Amino acid sequence: MEKIFFIATIWIGLALIATILSRHLKISIALMEITVGTIAGYVFSLYFSSDLLHLNDEWIKFVASTGAVILTFLAGAELDPDSIKAKFKEISLVGLMGFLAPFVGVALIAKYLLLWDLRSSLLAGIALSTTSVAVVYSVMLEYGLNKAEFGKGGVGFLFY
Repeated sequence: MEKIFFIATIWIGLALIATILSRHLKISIALMEITVGTIAGYVFSLYFSSDLLHLNDEWIKFVASTGAVILTFLAGAELDPDSIKAKFKEISLVGLMGFLAPFVGVALIAKYLLLWDLRSSLLAGIALSTTSVAVVYSVMLEYGLNKAEFGKGGVGFLFY
């Protein structure tokens, strides 16, 4: 039981570090969480056991999946049907490009630069393109752009 609390303390500590750095550096919290998580993963795998963060534990997968579902729900709650009707062409274009550009870019890099097989490179493209959509949404919420007319032009379709 103590092991779970130790792991949770590490995760919460990393989130606290990301929050503090985000405030001091004036960078979006979503981007800082990704950065801190990446650096922590590298440091833990380099200096400690690679399994110290217990990424494959069921409860961590549950917490991550729950967070993804909540983020999707919150994005859906932000939809303004009138804005979608009024700006359908713009929203469709932004939504498609917001997904396709990272998908194609990452898939091509994985296939031809990293020499991954086709299925792996397509999976990497899907994973990173959906992640980029979630990060854009989080940044827009954090800076209040979802309430501005400019922000309503593209966010709606990304999560519709």
